Amino acid sequence: MTTIALITGANKGIGFETARLLGARGLTVLAGARDEARGREAERALREGGAEARFIPLDVTDEKSVQQAAEWIDGEYGLLDILINNAGIARGDGAGRPSETTLATLRTVYETNVFGVVAVTNAMLPLLRRAPAGRIVNVSSEVGSITSMTDPDGPLAGLVSVPYPSSKAALNMVTAMYAKELSGTPIKVNAANPGYCATDLNRRSGFRTPEQGAEVSVHLATLPGDGPAGVLWGHLWTAGGDGCGVLPW
Repeated sequence: MTTIALITGANKGIGFETARLLGARGLTVLAGARDEARGREAERALREGGAEARFIPLDVTDEKSVQQAAEWIDGEYGLLDILINNAGIARGDGAGRPSETTLATLRTVYETNVFGVVAVTNAMLPLLRRAPAGRIVNVSSEVGSITSMTDPDGPLAGLVSVPYPSSKAALNMVTAMYAKELSGTPIKVNAANPGYCATDLNRRSGFRTPEQGAEVSVHLATLPGDGPAGVLWGHLWTAGGDGCGVLPW
């Protein structure tokens, strides 16, 4: 039986690489994207690479779009095995001092990074419950770890910003609460830390590749039955290499 995986924001960067890697494993990948032209192009590229891929229109900030996507998946497949909440944004306005942060920036970032994840997860949960072993992966970041961000000797000591880091901290809590609600079920919910990857999000300034970041999501999306749940797992910046493990909340 084919395993069905939905990846939001799959038209580029880590999302595209996640879809590509899952497709290479023989999964059917549903490439969610709000821009149809880019979504169709991603579908073509994934198919040319040998993946069983289908573009699905999905704007995580639009409840109607989210519901339509869930209804389409229900009609086409009847269930969903894997949900990867990958879509995310960052905004430069107020990215420096917290005192310069605007509410408009906060609202924009939270609409995608937090509210969008809740909307998509709730819409897809009935489909995930029908799967033998559902997996939910929320793509977070080490900058959402309050422990890491407040370590004076850590690599993130110099980063001072509210919108993106706080949205990922909120996403971490969202992840932990869904994991608690779904404990005792076959569904596992975890947060992924892809690490500082070179993507459009950071003007390609990261030192890891999108593929390396995607490998973190793929790992969590394909966990065995005895795998962890309710953790932030991924790249460990202080490991002195490309090691992965559990990060502190």
